[in-house]
Amino acid sequence: MKAVVLAAGYATRLYPLTENQPKPLLNVGDKPIVEWIVDKIEKVRRVDEIFIVTNHKFYPMFKEWLRGYKTNKKIKIVNDGTLKSDDRLGGIGDLNYVIKEERVEDNVLMIAGDNLFGFSLREFLDYFKEKKSTVLAFKDLKEKEKVANRFGVGVLDEDHKLVNFEEKPKYPSSALAATCCYIFTKKDIKKVAEYAEKSERWDDPGDMIKWLIERSVVHGFVFEEPWFDIGSFEGLEKAGKFYEKKQ
Repeated sequence: MKAVVLAAGYATRLYPLTENQPKPLLNVGDKPIVEWIVDKIEKVRRVDEIFIVTNHKFYPMFKEWLRGYKTNKKIKIVNDGTLKSDDRLGGIGDLNYVIKEERVEDNVLMIAGDNLFGFSLREFLDYFKEKKSTVLAFKDLKEKEKVANRFGVGVLDEDHKLVNFEEKPKYPSSALAATCCYIFTKKDIKKVAEYAEKSERWDDPGDMIKWLIERSVVHGFVFEEPWFDIGSFEGLEKAGKFYEKKQ
């Protein structure tokens, strides 16, 4: 299995903090966001290589970070070649870029580089092995009002198969907030490439998931542990306070 960490965004909502600093390299607690993520991936034995995809502007910073990071796994920083937000490839565009450039023909664990979560990736992988399908992690926020207009929302059947996906709905059908944590099967990785070739909507993985569930089986992994989607100063502050307590 390969892991892909999406870290090529420009985080304009956090300017000026992220104008010259990539969001995944901002410290939360005592270390950068990306380190919390990679530390979790390190515990997954089946992952034999990690690709961190970033843009041309921040590529040197990630290379510098990697030189000081101790790891037992092979990690490669991938430069998607973009220089500004208007040119960004988006989450699915960057995933497809890594698949093509690195000739990935394996199951893929994909995580957004600003996505901090409390659940175990080993449990996530066990669920993937049980379902034998692509899986997407959902945080149960309990109340529909908490997901309205904010997150992608999943609707699952009794077997936790994803039967519908809504992108930031005003009136959500469930309280299951989609996180950018996926495991794609080898078969569906080929479909991701097909989607990227046909669609211009590369920025939001939710658009691809709506497309994918019409062509394949996707299951939802529902977790109760803490989750932080760091897209704002408020989210960054909340994550910082939580992870400071963990030290």
